[in-house]
Amino acid sequence: MRKYLAFFRLRFNMGLQYRAAALGGLVCQFFWGAMAILAFKAFHDTDPAAFPMSLPAMASYIWLQQALLTLLSMMGIDNEFFSVIENGNVAYELCRPVDVYGMWFTRSAATRVSNALLRCVPVLLVTALIPAPYGLMAPPDLPTFLWFLLSLALALAVITAMGMIVYMITFHTITPRGVRLIAVNICDFFSGGIVPLPFFPEGFRQFSELLPFSATANVPLRIYSGDLCGPEMVRLMLLQVFWAAALIAAGKLIKQRELRRVTIQGG
Repeated sequence: MRKYLAFFRLRFNMGLQYRAAALGGLVCQFFWGAMAILAFKAFHDTDPAAFPMSLPAMASYIWLQQALLTLLSMMGIDNEFFSVIENGNVAYELCRPVDVYGMWFTRSAATRVSNALLRCVPVLLVTALIPAPYGLMAPPDLPTFLWFLLSLALALAVITAMGMIVYMITFHTITPRGVRLIAVNICDFFSGGIVPLPFFPEGFRQFSELLPFSATANVPLRIYSGDLCGPEMVRLMLLQVFWAAALIAAGKLIKQRELRRVTIQGG
């Protein structure tokens, strides 16, 4: 366990060095979040009865989504692992006296956390000062905030495990671009990254909530905004636990299968 904590600490410190990239991302996220909120506001004003979330909850959902983008989105996947596989340096990774899956999982999670910390604090501070209903509101109460933190940790486990499966699949490809592009788009759509799941048609929403993608951004963001509570919240959080365990187990099985017949390219 100590060696994995060391991997986490090293990668976390490395991720905190990219301040200029974080600043550029912040500007983009502020503009994107503002445009998204204004678009949903226009939809709300057209037909308030058809709007499945309150406008303050929607604004909080969008701002929190922008603040935690690299933590909960497949866009936060670590390209270094693709390079290691593509150029053959994975041979050095396999020589380390540690489990490759555990090492990569820890480093990937650390990269997500460090990148998110650089961006989330400014976004949360600024958007909390924006007047309602356009700003980030506080959670309804302390228990809701604690449930949000627990769900956020589970979502991190799920999205990291999904990323690990993507890494393992790229052992069979010449380039990781296609696999990465497909994974990012599917995950963004079914996790509520483009349109929140409450806006989906009822039957399609219920189907989407059963998928592992819903166990990432959808659950913690809706808990914080107050849109998800009670038995429905418990059900979706239990699905988070299930998908985290299932995806980690699947990733380890794929890793064992792939590393028995891996071909090193490059040199």
